[in-house]
Amino acid sequence: MSSLPRPTAVRFDEDQMWVELEDGRTLGVPLVWFPRLLHATAKQRKSFFLSPSGLHWEEIDEDISVAGLLAGRGDMTRSGKEAA
Repeated sequence: MSSLPRPTAVRFDEDQMWVELEDGRTLGVPLVWFPRLLHATAKQRKSFFLSPSGLHWEEIDEDISVAGLLAGRGDMTRSGKEAA
């Protein structure tokens, strides 16, 4: 079982994704870290589900782990040379 806090909510503003964790922290993450979310519609962004370990958007094929967010990692599907 993971010792990381579970996500409890996700919301977006124009440039950021805000992830609320069960331990009371709220993480603000730039949308540019996740191009699929950046280019998704508002409706697609709202169509997510939470798991104990992260956030998942089936329609846009995006999965983001709490561990990755806490470590400051963005989209890991690109090589370092391609990442912005």
